[in-house]
Amino acid sequence: MKVIADISIIPLGVGLSLSGYVAVCEKVFAEAGLEPKLHANGTNVEGEWDAVIEALKTCHEKLHSMGVPRIATNVRLGTRSDREPSMEAKIASVEGKMKQ
Repeated sequence: MKVIADISIIPLGVGLSLSGYVAVCEKVFAEAGLEPKLHANGTNVEGEWDAVIEALKTCHEKLHSMGVPRIATNVRLGTRSDREPSMEAKIASVEGKMKQ
C-alpha cells in the first residue's frame, strides 16, 4: 500500500541546532528511494508503507548512533483506496483551484 507521510523528527538533548540531524534523515529517506520533500517543520515522503516505516526506523537508529539520547517523532499518514496517492497531485489540485 502506498502512503504519504508528513514526518517531523525531533532529536532531544543535543542542543538547539538540529539541521545536521535533519540532513542525516533526509539522506536516509533519499537512499530508500522515497524522494523526500523538506519543508520548514518536517519532511513529506511518499512510497510503499513498509519502505517509509523502515526508513523512519533507520533514521532513529542513525541518530541514536550519533549520540542522540532521545527522539520525539510526529507522523501523519495518508492512504487512499480509490487511486494511488501522490504529493504532486495533491499540490496541483490546490494550486489549480487557487487560479480559479
